[in-house]
Amino acid sequence: MTNTPVDPTQILEDFDLENFTPYRLAVAAQKLSELLARQYRSHFGISIPDWRVLVHLTQSDGVSIRDIEARVAMEKSKVSRAATRLEEAGLVVKTVNPGDRRLVHLALTDKGRAMMVDLLPLAEAFQDQILEQLGETREGFEAGLDRLLKE
Repeated sequence: MTNTPVDPTQILEDFDLENFTPYRLAVAAQKLSELLARQYRSHFGISIPDWRVLVHLTQSDGVSIRDIEARVAMEKSKVSRAATRLEEAGLVVKTVNPGDRRLVHLALTDKGRAMMVDLLPLAEAFQDQILEQLGETREGFEAGLDRLLKE
């Protein structure tokens, strides 16, 4: 290996942020999240953290805030605030673990379940629109995304 001088200015000039894959994925994820959020915000009055908690509870009802935090990659404080809002709205019920009062479990109420029955088809239609835009590249995109998420 040769020690060639590094030109810091050239490194800065050569870096192409617009084609940097991690940046593009982050921007795309944020954009899609915001587009979907507009729909459920206008129809159901919930926020992105609310949605993430609720949709997680549809998959595994009766889980701790700590489990949700790990699963949906949100700070515990955001999950806790969302849980409080959702409890006040009658969409979830919080139960404190008697053996460890730091553990709070959440479960959907009948009202929360009914709302998700109405909301999930909207989310699935949104996903269908995205997948339709991918066209023939869909399978490759999903396979690549699966590989990235497993790491």
